[in-house]
Amino acid sequence: MKRFIPNLLMAAMSFASLEAMAATDLVLFNGKIFTADRNQPKAQALAVQDGKVLQVGSDAQIKALIDSGTKVIDLGGKTLMPGLIDSHSHAIFGGLEMVVANMEDEVVDLDELEKRLRAWRDDGKARHGDILTVAGMSSAYWAQSEALGKKFNSGEWADVPVVFTGSDHHTAWANDVMLKRAGIDAELLKTLPAAELGTIGTLKDGRPNGFLVDAGWDRVASKMPSPSAGEMLKAAQAAVSYNNSLGITAWMDPAANAAPGEPLFALKPTEKTVGMLPVYKALSETGNMTAHVAALLVANSKSVPADLDTLDKVRQQFQGIPNLTLPGIKIFADGVIEYPAQSAAMIDPYSNSHKQGELLIDPKHFGELVSAIDQRGWLVHIHAIGDRAVRESLNGIEQARKDRQSGITHSITHLQMVNPKEFARFKPLNVIASMQLLWASADDYTTDMIKPYVSALAFRYQYPAHSLLKQGATIAGASDWPVSSPNPWNAMAQAITRVGPLGVLNADESLDRETMFYAYTINAARTIGLDKQIGSLSAGKQADFIVVDRDVFSVDNKALHDTQVLQTWFGGRQVYAPTL
Repeated sequence: MKRFIPNLLMAAMSFASLEAMAATDLVLFNGKIFTADRNQPKAQALAVQDGKVLQVGSDAQIKALIDSGTKVIDLGGKTLMPGLIDSHSHAIFGGLEMVVANMEDEVVDLDELEKRLRAWRDDGKARHGDILTVAGMSSAYWAQSEALGKKFNSGEWADVPVVFTGSDHHTAWANDVMLKRAGIDAELLKTLPAAELGTIGTLKDGRPNGFLVDAGWDRVASKMPSPSAGEMLKAAQAAVSYNNSLGITAWMDPAANAAPGEPLFALKPTEKTVGMLPVYKALSETGNMTAHVAALLVANSKSVPADLDTLDKVRQQFQGIPNLTLPGIKIFADGVIEYPAQSAAMIDPYSNSHKQGELLIDPKHFGELVSAIDQRGWLVHIHAIGDRAVRESLNGIEQARKDRQSGITHSITHLQMVNPKEFARFKPLNVIASMQLLWASADDYTTDMIKPYVSALAFRYQYPAHSLLKQGATIAGASDWPVSSPNPWNAMAQAITRVGPLGVLNADESLDRETMFYAYTINAARTIGLDKQIGSLSAGKQADFIVVDRDVFSVDNKALHDTQVLQTWFGGRQVYAPTL
């Protein structure tokens, strides 16, 4: 043993010498660097070696690492940050919507809508097989379902299937031709269980009026043609390029085993339900996966622990793919809150229907499912919009924490309505609040389609980001693209101002700028299970970083909203620069 110790010391010294001799590949200096590492949040310079952060520090410290083979970049005082991370993005769906007819939430009169549909029909953007579809429809249209029927069930549209899909991806409107193809008629409505009956809008005479939400929308979506493998790959490439241009180098895909046309809200996955996973695999094989994707598998909301074996068989098919991880499970606890859908599960009933929405999970057994997920070492990510859905989601996670302290970080996303009794539960349960704060705006969604129908308490605590933060919750940035823009700079500015066309949505719930920078970096990395690899510019982590065109710490909120990315680097390699 005595002879062995000197040999160990010599080996250690030799290794240290080799490490010291290794070339520094890249040095960036003379910058304003935000590291998102709370032990050293600010720096002037960054050194990269073998695609990883070697060191951050002062100009003098980092310049000392330069040798003859080092690429050196003078940042000229510009701001450098870690690559941004979106903790909830249906990116390939977003890529698909970039090239199709899309209203992008704009509201116009029905004559103008018809004019646009006609143009998109003629240029092919609305054509999907023999069906005409328009994406990105504002929920404001659904209150006009009867008027939509008069317009798009007659004349030149009388024999043409027409579908308008909501920007929320939970709602839609289909004309009579399309409803017939999906088997939706007055006779079907008579046979539906009460819970599903509320997912299909009706006329006074009992016939469907074309409005669809969640399970009702699933019936129509399943009859629409699916994109080809080639179209899906192009959509994925477009999605990655677009995200890189915004400074995004990682995201959670919260429904990666679902594909267009599959019944997402009532999904009953099998081992062949692989959704977007083959697309991500193909993208990685082409070398164009310049982002980390944490792909979650949707489990049916009423799943039992034994069903996880099936999802594990899906996971095993996609192991070892560069930049793709499968860290856990996504579950829908409810739907959406806006009138007329009102499928979000609420503690107090909606004032117009006197119903509480639809809780998709079973409170008696949900804790067993979450605990079984946690026991496997997987994270759980729960869609919860209504305050009852949030409460029951926390109850489920609480059961897992009682069963064991796994240390796995779970998350709840959306969190539109949260009862104050829940604010203090997030920190001790180690639950991250994955929030789409671009939505925290006083507009027709949050005001006209919600305020008249919910209790004053519920409305007051809409997107309660500051209340959650004050009670110790960790906030992670998210977009839910293509439900809304994936641009994180827009979302950061909105989280600070909460200003919309109808005023300010509870100014007390605004967040400060630094909180939002952490939300889109290390906090989001924790949410997707990759905080040991990415999320901050700490030594040993992958060198994912961006350079922006302004000092985002000091500019005003309007300028923060308009921030432009000048460079995006992934694994120490530049993957985006704007075209001049």
